[in-house]
Amino acid sequence: MIDFRSDTVTLPSPAMLQAMIYAPVGDDVYGDDPTVNDLEQWAAERHGFEAAIFCTSGTQANLLALMAHCERGDEYLCGQQAHNYKFEGGGAAVLGSIQPQPIENENDGSLSFAKLASAIKPVDPHFARTTLLSLENTINGKVLSLAYLQQARTFVNLHGLQLHLDGARVYNAAIALAVDIKEISQYFDSMSICLSKGLGAPIGSLLLGDKKLIAKARRWRKVLGGGMRQVGILAAAGKYALTENVTRLAEDHANAHYLAQQLSLLEGFTVNPALVQTNMVFAKLDPAINQQKLQDTLKEQGIILSTGNPVRLVTHLGISRIDIETFLTALKQALKP
Repeated sequence: MIDFRSDTVTLPSPAMLQAMIYAPVGDDVYGDDPTVNDLEQWAAERHGFEAAIFCTSGTQANLLALMAHCERGDEYLCGQQAHNYKFEGGGAAVLGSIQPQPIENENDGSLSFAKLASAIKPVDPHFARTTLLSLENTINGKVLSLAYLQQARTFVNLHGLQLHLDGARVYNAAIALAVDIKEISQYFDSMSICLSKGLGAPIGSLLLGDKKLIAKARRWRKVLGGGMRQVGILAAAGKYALTENVTRLAEDHANAHYLAQQLSLLEGFTVNPALVQTNMVFAKLDPAINQQKLQDTLKEQGIILSTGNPVRLVTHLGISRIDIETFLTALKQALKP
């Protein structure tokens, strides 16, 4: 299958599977899994934090961050398009009693500091207490600049807030900016990293922060049913992903840009290749194109697309340049009257 729906569909490589098979394990709830302990200690140091915790998913890692930073009745600021506001089941409100205050994202994915400042609540019992600003990098494939992140740090310091990064694809941002990951992480009080997207692990995310925050997150992870036992098998995949699959993300970015260029040449497709910064392409389809019929035709040939208009196409380690050429050939054939 050639699956463009998401970079979450990646499969473990033979080398990653070998690392999983031979990982030494123990009971992680007791703190006895050496592979988990190694991953957490290594990840904390690698990203410039005091501590880390291995989580089942990015949704869980973000929720733990929110619940560790905020108390019941607190509020966090975020974007209208933020994953931890829009796509995580309302977990902050449902499970954390934390009020989200979404702000409209700018075209580049950033949030206006003027709009954020106006949303901060006065210290008054009538209002939720604004505690945290949560950013996302990348967001819909767009990269927040280092200058913007520095401004965000200045903003939260000025207003007495904490700063969290939903870094599900933060390594895509680092590769696009051609910087070491610490150039991004240095501005944040906490950061999540998804291991099961472009980095290619089958499952898992990390939450990074200081020791106090991670200790609080560890308790909430247990409460939420996230205490896992011999989970070193999965942690080994995560460590492999972080040590072996980072630099190759540049290939995904190049493939996405090539795909955007080629789609922009097709009648009925509107794509701006200049807007493709990482591994996501958004293509607007002409209303005359029967999208469901197109998807069904391509699926019969082993090519899977997301629904929606614009349609999102995501490149990843499971998609080669040859696969893209195969897709383009099939697409041109399917578009013929």
